[in-house]
Amino acid sequence: MKKIISIFLLIYTTSYASLVGNGFVQQDLKILNELDIDSSFITDPNFQKFYKKFVKRYESTYTKKLNKAELFIPQIKMVLKKNEIPSAFLFLAMAESNFILKAKSHRKAMGVWQFIPSTSKIYGLKIDDYVDERMDIIKSTQAATEYLNRLHNLFDKWYLAALSYNCGEGRVIEGITRATLDMYCKDNNCRANKTIRKYRRTIKNYQAKKVKFRELYKIYKVVKNWDYKPDIDELLITQRGLKRQYIPKESRDYIQKIISLAMMNNSDYLMNDEHNHLLNRGISAPIATVQVKGGMLLKNIAEVIGVSKKEIMYLNPHIKRNIIPPAEKEYDIYIPYSQLSRFNANIKSIRPNVFEFHIVKRGESLYSIGKKYGVKYKYIKKFNLLKTNVLSVNQYLVIPIDPDIYKRPKNYTIKRGDTLGKIARNFNVPLDRIIRDNKLKTSMIRIGDKIVIKFK
Repeated sequence: MKKIISIFLLIYTTSYASLVGNGFVQQDLKILNELDIDSSFITDPNFQKFYKKFVKRYESTYTKKLNKAELFIPQIKMVLKKNEIPSAFLFLAMAESNFILKAKSHRKAMGVWQFIPSTSKIYGLKIDDYVDERMDIIKSTQAATEYLNRLHNLFDKWYLAALSYNCGEGRVIEGITRATLDMYCKDNNCRANKTIRKYRRTIKNYQAKKVKFRELYKIYKVVKNWDYKPDIDELLITQRGLKRQYIPKESRDYIQKIISLAMMNNSDYLMNDEHNHLLNRGISAPIATVQVKGGMLLKNIAEVIGVSKKEIMYLNPHIKRNIIPPAEKEYDIYIPYSQLSRFNANIKSIRPNVFEFHIVKRGESLYSIGKKYGVKYKYIKKFNLLKTNVLSVNQYLVIPIDPDIYKRPKNYTIKRGDTLGKIARNFNVPLDRIIRDNKLKTSMIRIGDKIVIKFK
C-alpha cells in the first residue's frame, strides 16, 4: 500500500508541478485530506483552471494581506487548534474577510468570520451599545469553531461544513439530495419509480417555497443512507440548462478559493527571504488578553501601558465607544504582548472614568442635562451616538462626568446631634439647597430621617 502511495505522489509531483509548485505536492494533498476531499480532486480540470486563474489575480496581494494580519493569525490558529478544526480553515477566514476585523458586507455581516446578527446571538456574541463582539478576534473565532463543528457533525465532511458556512446547511442538504437522486437514476430507470417522482416533486415544491424544509429533510435522511455518495466533484459540476445548480456558483467558487489560498501558502515564492517568515509563523501570541474593569476608557489604559490610543483601538475594534461596558464588572481586551508586564505592574494606576446613568424626564433637553452634570451637550450627544438633539421621555443616556466638576448625590441618614446647618457645613453645600432638594417645610429633622445631599 505504501508503495502505491509513493508512486501516486511521484506521478503528481511530476505532472502537476506547474499547479502547486515542485516539492509541495504532498502538502497540497494534505490540505485536501484535512478537508475530507479525495486526493484526485487536485487533477480536476475545472479546479486546475480555477486555481491558475485565481493565483494570477491574487498573487500580488497575497503576502500583503498575510502580513497585515500578522497580529491576528496566531490567535486564529490557536483557537482552531484548541477546538480541533483543520488548519486549512484559517483560509476560510481569509476568504471571508482578508482577516480585516472591521470587514462589513452588504448583508450586515461583520468581522473576520462575517457573522450576521442572528447567528451571532446563537453563538453568544454580544452586540449592543458598547460592543460588537463579531469584531473580537478571539471570541468571534471561538464562535466560528463552534458553528463549524456543528456543521461537521451534521455532514461528517469538513468541505461540506465550509460550503454550509457560506450558503447555509439547508442549501447543501438540498444539493446532496438532488445529486444523490441523479446518481441513482443514472444507474436505474426512474421514469416509472413513483417514490423518486414524489421526491422530485417535493424538492420542486420546496424550491418554490410551497413546502417547509422538514419535508426536504425527510428525503435527505433516506437518501444519505444509499450507496450513492456525491463527492465534491459531483456537487461542484455545472448542470447545463438548470438555473438552480446543486450548489450556488458563489459557494462553488468559495470552496475552491479556500483550497487555493491554502495551497498558495505552499508556493515557491514564499520560500524567498522576503516572505519565508510567513511559513514559519506559529501560534505564539503577539497580543495578550487582559481583564479590565467596566467603565474604563481605552485611552487611559493605553497611557498606562505606553502605547498610543490608535494602537489599542486597532486591537479592540469590538469596543464601540472606546469605553469598557460600564455594566461589566470585568471585561477582556487585547494589548500588545510586549506590554503585558507593564500592564500587570500598573493596572492599579489606570484612571477610572466616572459615569452617570440618566433617564430623560419630561421637559428635559440635552442642554439642560449637560448643565446638570457639568458636561457639554455636544459631548453627551456624541457619546450616546445620537443623530438628533430631540429626546424622548424615559430615554436612557450615559453621561461621562468629571468628578472634580460633578459629584453624585449622597443619601444621608440623620444621626444624633445633627442639624441641617451642621450637615450643610460638613458637605459644603448651601442650607437652602438641602431644604429645597428634599422639599422640607421646616429645618426640623429627626434621628433616622433620610435626606439627599445634592452638590449642584
